[in-house]
Amino acid sequence: MLAPGRAGSAAEAATGDAAYVRAMLDAEAALTRAQAALGLAPASAAAAVTAAAAVTGRYDVRDLALRSRAGGNPVIPLVANLTAATAELDPAAGEFVHRGATSQDILDTATMLVASRTLATVLADLGRAAGALARLAAEHRDTPLPGRTLTQHAVPTTFGLKAAGWRSLLLAGRDRLAAVQNSLPAQLGGAAGTLAAFAAFAGADDGSARDGAGAHDSDSARDGDIGLRLLAGYAAETGLAEPALPWHTLRTPVADLAGALAFAAGALGKVAADVLVLSRTEIGELSEGSGGGSSAMPHKANPVRATLIAAAARQVPALAAVLFGSLAGEDERPAGAWHAEWQPLREALRLVGGAARDAVELVEDLRVHPHRMRANLDATDGLIATEHLAAALTALIGRGEARSLLDRAVRRAVEEDVELEDALRADPALAAALTPQRLRHLLDPVTYLGSAPALVDRALRPTRP
Repeated sequence: MLAPGRAGSAAEAATGDAAYVRAMLDAEAALTRAQAALGLAPASAAAAVTAAAAVTGRYDVRDLALRSRAGGNPVIPLVANLTAATAELDPAAGEFVHRGATSQDILDTATMLVASRTLATVLADLGRAAGALARLAAEHRDTPLPGRTLTQHAVPTTFGLKAAGWRSLLLAGRDRLAAVQNSLPAQLGGAAGTLAAFAAFAGADDGSARDGAGAHDSDSARDGDIGLRLLAGYAAETGLAEPALPWHTLRTPVADLAGALAFAAGALGKVAADVLVLSRTEIGELSEGSGGGSSAMPHKANPVRATLIAAAARQVPALAAVLFGSLAGEDERPAGAWHAEWQPLREALRLVGGAARDAVELVEDLRVHPHRMRANLDATDGLIATEHLAAALTALIGRGEARSLLDRAVRRAVEEDVELEDALRADPALAAALTPQRLRHLLDPVTYLGSAPALVDRALRPTRP
């Protein structure tokens, strides 16, 4: 109720409790299948675990949440339920559930699965929004409006260039998220990141009385390290990347994801910030296609989509800071640093997913008002053209004299509330420098767009996949 920005979004569903349970079950089933592929578990056990994990409805989310308090994470009660469900299908298979793994292996892998599945929807929405912005940029390549710096009119620009800039940011956010999605790794390390239990179980299943380390050494020479082979197989089963090392306290994957999410939120937030400013009543250069109403004022058509995006952009950097803070976790598995990641990461995924969804709705139905842009260009009675005038006059009378002349004219225009053209014409030094026709040309904002149209063309060249 208090998060309308992500309510009903695909990201909300992809990160919900049910989705996390689904991902944890997928991680558990993948582990047993990977072990079976290496002869560390019977094929029948892998089939039974996979079948027991397939029925998500067997696992009550609220019950798991309450029982997770005993061990501090939801994997422990889930494993108990999955073991019981597996034993119902095959009594001999229950012992192969979660064999050799630790809770963090499963929850980290599940988190990466949740993130990957969520990012798929975010990337699609960012692509749609970028496509709509490309169309706006092309359509308004030459549509002039005031450029604004430090809240004030600067020089003219075009709305096409502004839209092309928004698109560039969204594509940069999409690229960063796509790169992170492709690198999200599975997690498998066992109790302290050594993968020791998997070799120990392998030796025990051989019926050998050999010490686990000794058996591991001889097997390594002959067949390759069993732990590394299992890690590769597990990653393949989950569809995630194979990590070089277990990353229980090496939280690069989470930090990279946090950084990419914060960048994407900021990119979306830039679009929203500009729309919010340009849709102010006093400016009126843009408006949302279907603005939101007010509970008190019937005339309001609030820029709600932009507002929700702006709210997300203000929250995600703070969430990312928590996730970066968890890099400083102690030992081989930390107390608290790992646990602190769960909610901020999920919320960051949800906020960015909701903002990307809202951005599609915003830009696909954005209303552009060129007549208001033109009126605002003229609002300062020619003052927006002073840089253009300075360049032209410098070539004629020198930089110092040109600046002095313009300073006098601007001061008179402001103090006497007259148009800059009238103030300039009243200065004798100008009459000898510029014809009336040349002066009017220089004062027309449309004649001073610089490379804006060419920059739009360059930004829209099909250089991306």
